[in-house]
Amino acid sequence: MQINGWSQVQKASRVVMEMLEKTNTSNAFLNSELFTAVQSSELFPDSKTFADAIPKLPFAEIENNWVKQSRSAHFKLADFVAEHFIVPHANNETLRPDTQQDALNYIQAMWPKLHRHPDAQTHSTLIPLPHSYVIPGGRFQEIYYWDSYFTALGLCHDGHHQWVLDMFLNFQYLLQDNGCIPNGNRDYYRGRTQPPIMALLLDLLLSNKTQLPAVQQADFLTKAVDSLEQEYRYWMQGADALSPQNRQNHRCVLMSDGAVLNRYWDEHTGPRPESWREDLELASALPETVRSSCYTHIRAACESGWDFSSRWLAEPDKLETIRTADIVPVDLNCLLWQLETSLAHYSTLLAEEHKASQYKQAAQQRARAIQRWFWQESQGFYMDYAIAEDRASQVFSLAGVLPLFVGIATTDQARQVANKLRGEFLNSGGLVTTLTSTPQQWDSPNGWAPLQWFSVIAMENYGEQTLANEIMDAWLGNVELCLATHGCMLEKYDVVQPGTVAGGGEYQVQTGFGWTNGVSRAFYKKRHQR
Repeated sequence: MQINGWSQVQKASRVVMEMLEKTNTSNAFLNSELFTAVQSSELFPDSKTFADAIPKLPFAEIENNWVKQSRSAHFKLADFVAEHFIVPHANNETLRPDTQQDALNYIQAMWPKLHRHPDAQTHSTLIPLPHSYVIPGGRFQEIYYWDSYFTALGLCHDGHHQWVLDMFLNFQYLLQDNGCIPNGNRDYYRGRTQPPIMALLLDLLLSNKTQLPAVQQADFLTKAVDSLEQEYRYWMQGADALSPQNRQNHRCVLMSDGAVLNRYWDEHTGPRPESWREDLELASALPETVRSSCYTHIRAACESGWDFSSRWLAEPDKLETIRTADIVPVDLNCLLWQLETSLAHYSTLLAEEHKASQYKQAAQQRARAIQRWFWQESQGFYMDYAIAEDRASQVFSLAGVLPLFVGIATTDQARQVANKLRGEFLNSGGLVTTLTSTPQQWDSPNGWAPLQWFSVIAMENYGEQTLANEIMDAWLGNVELCLATHGCMLEKYDVVQPGTVAGGGEYQVQTGFGWTNGVSRAFYKKRHQR
């Protein structure tokens, strides 16, 4: 679908030049011999630590010092880094409750600890943001795109509407600066985004529209819709170049029936700077001819937010068989349907009927394709689609609830999905992420707050309130048990053995934690309203 007349917001040339200069400095750092030396030395257990370091001097000076000093027989890399960089430490901020403190009080007390004021320019890899924001916590000391929606659910219930508005404004800024909302506000994330939740965040903001001055509401909506359109264009870039001979281009995929669906992708190549050593170690076991594509699939998985999961693996126990860009994901396409539907709705409100009609048509086409390519009647569930194999994925995952979350599924399909959740996904501590047990963190036995939220709303949408309540109660029970045991809320949970610290993934489980706090807070509100 082509829509002309996209609104373009021009930035002052001084701001553009400052950002370009800063980005060039950051790129010089990430591509330097020094960066390679530090990351390969295992000076820091987590590769992200040095990727986020703040230079104490202009990097050109640091690089000159490195060239002069590193050849010395007495040179010590750790001393050089300490002298030239401010190195962040994983800030696993916790708030130890006293015997009276419950989960609600914990959440409310954590919001200020996770809140950040507008950034100053540091010439590190951080992309400075003009408005305040809320971070996830732990090693994640920057804003993350899809995390922010789930965090915002709780912020709104606790009266922090301005912080939610500030995050939305930051996303608008990042769209203008970068052409997409990066995975997070770091230069090394610029080549990828995350699941598109901006339309959901706008809906949340407008449901609390009393927080916006009346005179600003119309202007805010116009600019917000411009931003949604820009995000949509980003996802659909390359669709016009698709053909039977070129069925995959950027984030677009041409299906055999002519439908255009989307996949995850990353414009950048090579190992991720924030996981440099881990990526090189993984790819080193592969033939040199396929290492580049391995990095592409790893990066695409990071755009999905599910890094990593058997959803993306040809062999569930082998991360080196990752093939993310060759999978058409059901959840992504449902969120894009939601974006198209929102654009149709808001275009109507702005009296732009031609646009509204085009977006409505695009949404109708995508809905038909979702039903055609993802629903598996024999399984009674929605599954991803494997392009190379030209068949449905064999991995059952909670991505399959998204057609119910957005309202595309039929009543009968919803009944079958609910039966699958009740019979196989639901455990004593919540819903397991997939029915596949692997060493990856987005698989069994782990559960994640955003997927509990998607599933609960999906069940409520189709009248499965009893199951929705069971999911919420199981999740909150797990959260409360871990809070009593560990004194904090966690990034992810073992839902099969509640109270057990979840494992898997590239790093230890993080505490804080933005989206767990937000979803749990929203669940407490729902429980109160029963």
